[in-house]
Amino acid sequence: MTRKIAFDYEQALDKATALFWAHGYAETGLRDLLKVMGIREGSFYNTLKSKKNLYLTCLQRYEVQVTMPRIEALLQADTASAGIRAFFSAVLDGLDNPATPSRLCMIAAMEAEEVLAEPEFAQYAQQSLSQLKGHFAQRLHADQAQGLIPSELDTETVADVLITYLQGLWRMALLSYDRSTYQRRTDVLLKQLGL
Repeated sequence: MTRKIAFDYEQALDKATALFWAHGYAETGLRDLLKVMGIREGSFYNTLKSKKNLYLTCLQRYEVQVTMPRIEALLQADTASAGIRAFFSAVLDGLDNPATPSRLCMIAAMEAEEVLAEPEFAQYAQQSLSQLKGHFAQRLHADQAQGLIPSELDTETVADVLITYLQGLWRMALLSYDRSTYQRRTDVLLKQLGL
């Protein structure tokens, strides 16, 4: 017989995602999760199994709710250049939003020694960044095939540079953030890359 969930699962996941996003995996304790989710320990283990399993579930939720709209902005623009700018504009929209739990992307927050020591987390972070790099490279390659960007442009390396810049952007925004400054930096980078 299937056990009925005695709490609002979707709402509890949203609250857990926000807590993990604000404090990271290592700094988020089980008691904090139970309190914010409004559930008891028995319900937690019966439904979510473990803190690690919950974290992976929250990461997937974050990618659907936060990362995918940015990728859609990248893919739906008329050109790779416009798409990359739309992607970074969506990133800055999130940084501008006072309801955003942290200026650090939830995936970027995984890039801490204690988190990456867990093989499942390291694999998840690598896969997530690899997929994002693939979207950048695919978009650049499509424009290259249409003659919109130079044929000698190394699209894989440019995609790597964009990923590296994005990771640095999150970290620098923790120290200080001004949208116009980050827009200028992104513009300079893309112009130097021929975009």
